[in-house]
Amino acid sequence: MTKKRFMIVEGTRPGAIKVAPVLWHLDKLGIDYIFVWSGQHYDYEMSKVFFDQLNLPEPDIFLDIGMTAKDVSEQVSLLIQGITLQIKRFKPRFVYALGDTNTTFAAALASAYTGTPFIHDEAGMRSFDTTMLEEINRKVADTVADIRLTPTKFATVNLLYEGFSESTIWLVGSTAVDTLMYVLDNGMLQNKILDELEIEPIRYILVTLHRRENLEEAKLRKVISILIGIAKRLHEFKFVFPIHPHTEKRLQELGLLDTLKRLNNIILSNPLGYLEFITLLKNSHMVITDSGGVQVEAFILGKRIVTLRPTTEWIETVLWGYNNIVSLDKPEEAVEIVTSLTHMSALPPPDLTNCPVGDGNAGMRVSKILQKFVEFDFKNQEINKLKVPALTEEKMLSYFSLPVRLLLAKGDISNNLVNNLSSMLKEYLKIDWKSIDKLI
Repeated sequence: MTKKRFMIVEGTRPGAIKVAPVLWHLDKLGIDYIFVWSGQHYDYEMSKVFFDQLNLPEPDIFLDIGMTAKDVSEQVSLLIQGITLQIKRFKPRFVYALGDTNTTFAAALASAYTGTPFIHDEAGMRSFDTTMLEEINRKVADTVADIRLTPTKFATVNLLYEGFSESTIWLVGSTAVDTLMYVLDNGMLQNKILDELEIEPIRYILVTLHRRENLEEAKLRKVISILIGIAKRLHEFKFVFPIHPHTEKRLQELGLLDTLKRLNNIILSNPLGYLEFITLLKNSHMVITDSGGVQVEAFILGKRIVTLRPTTEWIETVLWGYNNIVSLDKPEEAVEIVTSLTHMSALPPPDLTNCPVGDGNAGMRVSKILQKFVEFDFKNQEINKLKVPALTEEKMLSYFSLPVRLLLAKGDISNNLVNNLSSMLKEYLKIDWKSIDKLI
C-alpha cells in the first residue's frame, strides 16, 4: 500500500463492462489502484462471466453485499458501511466510481463521510424522470463529486445548467463504446449462440427487460401485453428474450412466464455473457429494451431501438433517429411502432470520429485523468489550475440546450423532439474527439 493509490469501486454487470477499459489502460500505464467490488450483482451469469470474458483483474476487496441485503434500503446501507470501512482502511487519495448504480451512490456518500475526494464517471446523465432510482443515484453522485467525467456534450450541458463549475467537468465519452469496439475489433463474437438458440441473423428481435420500475405489477403486465401483441403480429420474426433473474422472478409471481412460453416465436433464455449478448445484438433486426447501456450499444451497431420507458438519458440516440420511445399506456401504438420499424431499411453505424456518445477511447482518457489526480493535492491546489477539456462556449450551450430542456420538462422526447430540434443542434452534439484528446 502506498500513499499514491486511489480506489475504484464497482459491483454490477454494467459496471464491469464499463469499467473494463479504464482498468486495461491503468494497467498499461502501470498505475496502482485498489479495486473494490461491492457484489451488488453476484452470481456467475450476472458478474463472474464478465470478469472472465473481459479479462478483468480480481478485486482486491469483495464486499459480497448482494448476497445479504433483503431490499434496496438495506443494500444501500450495507454498501455505504462496507465502502466506508475500506476507505478508512486504505486511505486512498481519492475514490472513482462510474454510472448510476446503488454502488456508485454509496461510494459517493462514503467518500463524503470520510472527507475523501470523489470522481464520478458518466456524470451529467439525466432522464429527468425521478421515478427512476438511477436518476436519484447519479444526481447525488454528481453533487458529491469533486471531478465529473461526462460521456456527451448534452451531459456536460446538464452539469453547467445545474451550476457546477466548468473546471470540474471533463468530457471523455462513454467507456461502454470502448468495450464494444474491443470485442468487435478482436473477433470475440460468439456466433455459436445463434445455433444454440436456433435463430438466423436479422430474423429475430432482441428483448431485454430489467429496470425496477418496469417490474411493478401494473407496468410489467403492460410490457408483456405489448410484447405478446408484437409477437402475434410479427409471425415471421422470433423474439429472443434473455431473462434477468429479477425479471424472471416477477414474471413467475404474476403468472406471466407461462403466458410467454406458450408463444412459439418467443425464445426465453438464461442470462448471457457479454460476448454472447453482443453477438445477439449485432445480428438482430432490432432491439426492444429498457436498458440505458443497451441503447448505447445498439446505437453504435446501427440497430433500431424501441425503448420501454417514457424518457431516456441517452437523448443523442433519439436525435439521430435510432431510438424510439414508446408509452406503456398505449400498447396498440407501441405495437404499430415496432411493426413499422421492421419494414424500414437498415441504418448505418454512426461515424466514431465524431460520434456524440464516444469513439472507443474513453478508457484511455479516463486513465490519463486519474493519473493526473494521483499526483494532485485536492486540499492544497486549485482544480481550475489544471488544463480541463470542459465546454466553455456558454452562450452557445445555453442557446442549444434550452429547447431540449423545455421538451424534456414536458416529458416529450420522441416525435416532437426530433421534429422541433434543428439539424444545427444535432451537428453541435457531435464531438471532434481528436481535439478533446489534445486537451488531456
